[in-house]
Amino acid sequence: MIGVDRAVRTVFGHPRGTGRRHPAAGIPEGELSTVERDLAGRLMRVNLAGEVSAQALYQGQALVANRASLQARLEEAAAEENDHLIWCEDRLEALGAQGSWLNPLWYAGSFLIGAAAGMAGDRWNLGFLAETERQVVRHLDGHLARLPAADVATRAVLEQMRVDEGRHATSASHAGAAELPAPLKRAMSAASRVMTGLSYWI
Repeated sequence: MIGVDRAVRTVFGHPRGTGRRHPAAGIPEGELSTVERDLAGRLMRVNLAGEVSAQALYQGQALVANRASLQARLEEAAAEENDHLIWCEDRLEALGAQGSWLNPLWYAGSFLIGAAAGMAGDRWNLGFLAETERQVVRHLDGHLARLPAADVATRAVLEQMRVDEGRHATSASHAGAAELPAPLKRAMSAASRVMTGLSYWI
């Protein structure tokens, strides 16, 4: 179940991860210009906001999931998302940047959306999870294309995040996820663009 401590750690930092090896461990910091460092920091601020939202979605979905097996699947994915939160926070610190001031808003909205998706039933719950992760993979592809070539450490983090998100989507599909209607997919994409656009600057 969702605890206050878990929510606070998600929004304000220091979540409990799985203890996996940091993807950027042992990779030296690249030589970045001021402009490149600023860009990388803004991209990672967006990614951190996305991970805060993902945690909230999973927590909202798990709260109302009907099957214990689905709750366990959501909790497993959420644990890996905590790793992503930690890695994003580390990269922000290394780049001299900070997280979005809007993270509490993203958390609250995403938690409610996740709970609403979960109340539609487990197949739709899984469908929402799968589509969310597919959109995250496309988002990460865009960031990997924009990231300064010299920032190898951040690239390693984003590439591992992409692998994890793709696996979550595939796992949800294999578990019986329903295919979401096209208008809902478009609405999800539009909401994501608002979140990422604002988080890039604030």
